[in-house]
Amino acid sequence: MELLPSGRISDGCELHPGLIFKDKEKKRKKREKNGKRGEREEKKRKKQKEKQKEREQGGKRILYRRMPGNGDRLSILGLGCMRLPVKEGKIDRERAKSQVQYLIDHGVNYIDTAWTYHLGENEPFLGSVLADGYREKVKIATKLPSWTVKSREEMDRILNSQLERLRTDHIDYYLLHNLTGVLWDKMKDLGVLDFLERAKADGRIINAGFSFHDSVEDFKTIIDAYPWTFCQIQYNFLDEKNQAGTEGLEYAASKGLGIIVMEPLRGGKLTTLMPPEIKTIWEEAEVNHTPAEWALRWVWNHPEITVVLSGMNEESHIEENLRTADEAYPNSMTEKELQLISRVEQKYRTLMNTGCTGCRYCMPCTSGVDIPTCFEVYDNLYLSGNENEGKLMYAAKAGGIIRGDIPGYASRCIQCKECLEKCPQHLNIPELLKIVADKFEGPDLETWKAAAKQTFRVE
Repeated sequence: MELLPSGRISDGCELHPGLIFKDKEKKRKKREKNGKRGEREEKKRKKQKEKQKEREQGGKRILYRRMPGNGDRLSILGLGCMRLPVKEGKIDRERAKSQVQYLIDHGVNYIDTAWTYHLGENEPFLGSVLADGYREKVKIATKLPSWTVKSREEMDRILNSQLERLRTDHIDYYLLHNLTGVLWDKMKDLGVLDFLERAKADGRIINAGFSFHDSVEDFKTIIDAYPWTFCQIQYNFLDEKNQAGTEGLEYAASKGLGIIVMEPLRGGKLTTLMPPEIKTIWEEAEVNHTPAEWALRWVWNHPEITVVLSGMNEESHIEENLRTADEAYPNSMTEKELQLISRVEQKYRTLMNTGCTGCRYCMPCTSGVDIPTCFEVYDNLYLSGNENEGKLMYAAKAGGIIRGDIPGYASRCIQCKECLEKCPQHLNIPELLKIVADKFEGPDLETWKAAAKQTFRVE
């Protein structure tokens, strides 16, 4: 025991004054530490009581994150309006209005729509709903349809029409819709950067971003081309290596962009496509969550993500999502839980016919085949069992309709086999492409191409 020079210890009975001081100081610090812990626990209890009171009173119950570029406080759960409830082919206005306003009343403050949703009826409907005292409570996100725009003047015409439809004088978050590498080049040539700058300067839009469906290389190119506030990507535990993927997510975050996630449930397929093998793994979990809750928690576990969009259109799904969004903190999943998700992801891979992970090492194909897209559509058909949807998406995606590109059909394969040595999964790509072509490229392909052009509003 170290003694200070100002005193002594005699016969073990007289304590050195310095030791007495040290002992008192130690006790004081311990009291302070316990006091601070008590304060934290008291604050936590108070917060829990307040949250419970809000719930009992029908108040807000949701978590929020900040948009990095502007500090906006956004609900981690956003409403994607593409899948509002419908009746007889049109928006079920009464039910949809009730759902939208209920979500806003319970804390959702990010609402995503687009020029093309519900054949152009989505924006006017949302405008009427928000005009009923709700506009100032939310941030509106809508999109410029990049695949249909043909001139710089048309960009202004569409934006001005959107402002009228939405009954507002500004769009909080404005996106270039469905960008690919090809569409980005087209939009740049048409003067989209000048359009964005002028629209921000005159206050018609506040923040500029883009939604994306292409390779991570093209994603990075677009990120670096303009000072975007945010981007919107497809992301879920099956798409870590697909499109922008985790690599793109981390790149965008490193550049200071806010990240909006779409398709966290892969269009509902992670909940509706439930092979017995997948169901068994979920049932082994120590915590009882639904597949939808697991999938959402996995996305929200990433601190880079600001908002996750959900196309919830069932009241039970709305309640479940609100409950999950009240508890899903970043970096909160345990190692066991992450391992569970990994097992589910790996099992899905084994159930997919092609075994393709979407890594795109095989690209570009010298014959112009969009190999990952051909396999993605084929695997989705196998998982969903919906042949009509599969044929529509093959015509739209592999046919280049969504991308605004030349067709990348499986039948373009000339069996050169250059892709074989590039594939880390060692797939027999040429043989698999034959199977895909046989499945989708029958005599009805032209019919499905026409349907895809109509569905995605491509002239």
